Amino acid sequence: MKISIGSDHAGFKLKEALVAYLAKKHQVLDMGTYSDDSVDYPDYAFTVSKQVADREVDFGILICYTGIGMSISANKVKGIRAALVLNVESAKLTREHNNANVLCLAAKDTPLDLAKQIVDTFLNTAFLGERHERRVDKICRFEEN
Repeated sequence: MKISIGSDHAGFKLKEALVAYLAKKHQVLDMGTYSDDSVDYPDYAFTVSKQVADREVDFGILICYTGIGMSISANKVKGIRAALVLNVESAKLTREHNNANVLCLAAKDTPLDLAKQIVDTFLNTAFLGERHERRVDKICRFEEN
């Protein structure tokens, strides 16, 4: 699986740990930031999300202090369904029900062990389709207008 990951300065340490963890099982594109110097989170959200939308990668992962800014920014990119996830159950449900393709994490609320569980669940859960597909299709059609 090919995954693009990015963070701002507040998510840098968690991103670095997840890159090392994910690289053992997946192809990982680290899109930065590469230090804890202050940066603008939308730059990283747009870069990762564009790769997902263009199907250069299978999924994206974005990390900032709360995960909110990354989620808002990522969802501005056509074709992206980014979800801020704070627990394993939500990671499962956002894939099953919403076919989310970008996972957003809150560095302030997500210890590394939990982040690993959330990421693994997100990456290994399939979209259920059926009645959920109708709903996701509505989102996609609205995006076309």
